[in-house]
Order: sequence, then structure tokens, then C-alpha cells
Amino acid sequence: MDLKAFTSAMLQIAEERGIPQDKVLEIIEMALAAAYKKEYGKKGQIIRAKIDPETGKARFWQVKMVVNKDMIYSQEELEEIKRRKAKGETETKTEEEAGGKKKVRFNEDRHIMLEEAIKVNPQLKPGDEFIIELEPKEEFGRIAAQTAKQVILQRIREAEREVLTSEYRQKEGQIISGVIQRVEGKNVFVDVGKTIAILPREEQIPGEFYRLGQRMRFYCLAVQETPKGPQVILSRAYPKFISRLFEMEVPEISAGTVVIKSIAREPGSRTKIAVASLQEGVDPIGAMVGQRGTRVMAVINELGGEKIDIIQYSEDPEVYIANALAPAKVTEVRIGAKNTALAIVPEDQLSLAIGKEGQNVRLAVKLTGWKIDVRSEKDILKEEESEPKKESPSAEDDVSSKELIQEVEKEETISEQQENKDNEANK
Repeated sequence: MDLKAFTSAMLQIAEERGIPQDKVLEIIEMALAAAYKKEYGKKGQIIRAKIDPETGKARFWQVKMVVNKDMIYSQEELEEIKRRKAKGETETKTEEEAGGKKKVRFNEDRHIMLEEAIKVNPQLKPGDEFIIELEPKEEFGRIAAQTAKQVILQRIREAEREVLTSEYRQKEGQIISGVIQRVEGKNVFVDVGKTIAILPREEQIPGEFYRLGQRMRFYCLAVQETPKGPQVILSRAYPKFISRLFEMEVPEISAGTVVIKSIAREPGSRTKIAVASLQEGVDPIGAMVGQRGTRVMAVINELGGEKIDIIQYSEDPEVYIANALAPAKVTEVRIGAKNTALAIVPEDQLSLAIGKEGQNVRLAVKLTGWKIDVRSEKDILKEEESEPKKESPSAEDDVSSKELIQEVEKEETISEQQENKDNEANK
């Protein structure tokens, strides 16, 4: 077998599949070790192989662990384990700690006693590896070759999974493009390049239609490990999908002069975004909208016409809440206890502030984090007029109360004097 040509072919395949060369060499070495063990070794042996990529030559070693008497089970302990198994008892601890090392069942193909090992290398200690170089072999039988093939196929698949998982984990939280491949039930399967991703029903925009072969943008929500390999979960309903779309359209966000502070979204219907400028002279809302609305319209078109309200963020909660209720005009905002606020609007702005089925105020609550109660000026005025007014005490009332206090003090003095006289008479 020409190992050099074989290794070169494997490296080419790995390059096409995006697998690192050092990983491929490791896989080939594992396969060769498995073939050598199958053809020339024993079942319990640990065989390792090393290939020189330049010459294509392979070297083989047998590895044994150095142990002492404290690290191996005694005959009595082995008999006890055997007795428990015969009784059907579950062995809860097959390896016990002994001198910092795990106890093992001694196997001459896998272990070597310390006394024997130090004869070859005096520096070896319990737990170290004892290396025995084996005779190089280049000819392998059909069964050994089949074993090597199975190892290579399995390890290549595992390496591909690792590469895919690593690649798409780096894309989590980013926008990726894909082509609709098929629709099965409520799930949409998307070709995103090296794998097929899934767009679950709960991550789809309500009412959106997906055509086979249609190219769309998606938010890479998560990468999950499955027995069949990594599963990429996509989303078009996630709020950050919109912020990522704006990052692609608005250079000021990439430059760091404009920041998105908060997003509240009801997918397919409406979104509110709070933005702020970190550079004086930059209008954050103008930057997001773009000249003649080109930037915001690009995002709206990607979302199939979803309405987007862009509002100015403020550290002042009163201003922030008033802005969040746009397009309604707010007359006054009163801050209450426990993150509650009362927004007062003109009578003709009440329905606009609340929105259809309460959507506008609901999104404002999500955006600001405040519990907002919207009331009209007329209702507030009626409530204030209906409340009873507390009258302040008059001057006459004040004088009469003083006279009453004086009379009470006078009576207490007379009572004390009479009590003193009675005490003297008794003496």
C-alpha cells in the first residue's frame, strides 16, 4: 500500500470538506493503528501509529500503563466483584482510588509493573506510559483494510460535524442567507450552504409565505447537537433580526455613532425601536430612516411590509415614555411607584396612543420596561374635580380650640389641688 499517495488523496478530500490537515493525519494514523492491531496485534493492546507526510512511512508503537501493586485489584477483590455480579448486584464502583491512582484489573497487554518498567527507563513512575516500538508493516489483509476503512469513514464524519458545528456556532446571532429547499408540515428547511437549517413554526413571521427556491435572510438563532449532526435553528421573528438588518443598512451603527437601545416587536405586524446617538450632531432617527426613507424601507421590504416605529431614546423616563407612545402626542407623563407611569393625552389622541387592540401601548410597555396607563386629559380633569377638597381650619376654630385646651388644663390643676388637701386631712 502506497501510504504517501493515500495520505495525499485523503488530504485533498479533507480540504474539499474543510477539515484541517492535522485532523486528517490524525484520522489516518488511528486507522493504521486499528489495521495493525487487527492484523498483527492482540485484542487488549493499545497501538499507536505515526506517519511522516514527506516520506509516507509509518511507525507503530504499543503503549502500556505503568502500575504498582497499590493500583491493581488483589485476587480477593476480584473474587468479591465476581461474587456480586453472580448475585446480580450492581457494581457501583469498578475503580477505586489508591494512592492518587485508579485501581485497574491487571492485563499484561495493557499494563506493566513498575519493577519491570524501570529496568528499561529508570525515570518512569506509576501512571506513566511505557512505549514499545513495533516492527513496521506495510501489508494488511482484507479484514484489517476493512477495519481501517470503517475508522476513516467514521472519523471523517465526526470531523465534518465538528467543523460544521464550530463554523455555525460562530454565526449564532448573525444574519445568514439561505434558499428555501422544502416545507414539511409547519417547518421550513433552508439550504444555508454546508448544511440544511430549519425554520420552526414559532420562529416564522405570521402570514409569511415561503416559496421553494426563494432566497431569504434569516437570523441564526442556535446550533444544536443531534445524532445526525449539528442542527442550525433559524428565525425571522426574533427581535434582534431587525437590529441585525439595520446594522447592514445603516453605516452609523457599524461605526458606533448610533446605537439601538431597545426593541419591541410583534412579528408581521409592528415593531418599535429606541435609538440614541453617541456623537454630537448625529440625528439617530434620521440615520435609521435614511435619505427619503431608503434605509428603513429596505428593512420593511425584507420583513414583508411590517410597520416600524423609530423613536428617540432618553435617560429621562418621562421623555422616553412619551416618545415610546408615538405617533400619539403625549401631554404629560406622571411617574408612579414600582415602575408605573400615567401618560395623559388629548381626547383625540387616546385611541392612537392605545392602538388597535392595545398594540401601541403594549409595545411601548415592552420597549421601556414601564407599566404604562394611558388616560385622556378629560378623564383626569373629571377625576380631579370629583375629589373632595380638604378645607383649612379657620381663625375662629383655631381660637376656640385654644380656649378648650386652657379650660382642660385649668380643671386638671383644680383636681390636683383638691387631691393634695384630701391627703393632708387623712394625715
